[in-house]
Amino acid sequence: MPELTRRAFLKLSAAGTGAAGLTALGFDTASAVQVTQNFRIAGARESHSVCPYCAVGCALVAYTQDNADGSRRLLQIEGNPDSPVNEGRLCPKGATAMQLATSARRVESPMYRAPGSDHWQKITWDDLLNKLAQRIKDARDATFVAQDGSGNTVNRTEGIAFAGGAAFSSEEGYFATKVMRGLGLVHLEQQARV
Repeated sequence: MPELTRRAFLKLSAAGTGAAGLTALGFDTASAVQVTQNFRIAGARESHSVCPYCAVGCALVAYTQDNADGSRRLLQIEGNPDSPVNEGRLCPKGATAMQLATSARRVESPMYRAPGSDHWQKITWDDLLNKLAQRIKDARDATFVAQDGSGNTVNRTEGIAFAGGAAFSSEEGYFATKVMRGLGLVHLEQQARV
């Protein structure tokens, strides 16, 4: 009987373990079976978009599918690998973009809670805009300063502040600044890119 060295024993052990492991994982060539998979986004419509969270402009790909009733269902949102901005990667906020459309907690219409009330109620967009305009007017009228202590004309309101979002385009930021300055606001802030 040939002598079994330590090196030969380790080689045989490794080969036997590897063969047993591959057979257990389904790599048995005697009974090979082709596995077919149905992908969730197979045949889906691909739409390109931009992440709404900040002004970086990461590109998104949204996959949708038409339902039998003619409506469209969102299947998946992911980063666009062809984008030079994000190369398919998304930050934690961008990775949750699908929840903007599919979350059960998403508020789909304006909600209003009256002073002293313990619950929210749905209101129309017209009612919301009227309430907002009235509150801005009331706050502006109550805090408007026509002249400062030295008698200089300043025409400003110090009771309202404005914070713009980083998802604003340059044009939206310019427009918002013009409108707010037209109302006499002094306190303007713009969220920087994340």
